[in-house]
Amino acid sequence: MSDLSAFQITKRWPAQNPEILQLYSLPTPNGVKASIMLEEVGLPYEPHLVSFGTDDQMTPEFLSLNPNNKIPAIVDPDGPGGKPMGLWESGAILVYLAEKTGKLLPADPAARYECLQWLMFQMGGVGPMFGQLGHFHKFAADKITDDYPTNRYRDETRRLLGVLDARLAERDFVMGSEYSIADIAIFPWVRVLDGFYGAGELVGIADFAHVNDWVARCEARPASEVGLDTPSRG
Repeated sequence: MSDLSAFQITKRWPAQNPEILQLYSLPTPNGVKASIMLEEVGLPYEPHLVSFGTDDQMTPEFLSLNPNNKIPAIVDPDGPGGKPMGLWESGAILVYLAEKTGKLLPADPAARYECLQWLMFQMGGVGPMFGQLGHFHKFAADKITDDYPTNRYRDETRRLLGVLDARLAERDFVMGSEYSIADIAIFPWVRVLDGFYGAGELVGIADFAHVNDWVARCEARPASEVGLDTPSRG
């Protein structure tokens, strides 16, 4: 039986089955990347809810695994060399799980790097910019004295949506006909613009038909239906 006692996080979130991968997360755009990926590749895993409402991410147990206090994070009892390994940062987790299973990341070197560049497009652009727009539009509208921050992030969000829309003009998915970690990374962020953030009209989301069709295709996948609500908030 795998021994995960070296990972302090398991003291707060005990592993019911230490033989399978442990996921510490919350159904946010970053968090669901890991749960959707795990569902897609078929690896057994045990989800643990990290509640922001009770500042779980700031506890010593969580910080022992991720000192940057962000979700998702994982502990894999069968890491490299068969040894347990902890990992954080959603992009790194996607690449790790893709390489571990040989799924959702092209094997051809050129296509692999093409896929990774779109993953980085999300990590460096879509996530931070969409998140800042959501912050100023939904959570800080009563704290700012002018429209500059909201307009800045609105314009950058529209620009990024335009880049993505052009990419998807003649493709079902970011890499073409095949679903990949690039799709898993990006689509959860797009879907919250009109949903959670209520900023769909602000950014003119209806203008990006290819993006909207693609989000619908991604959401309809069985793995997405489960992963978008994992770990369940209860």
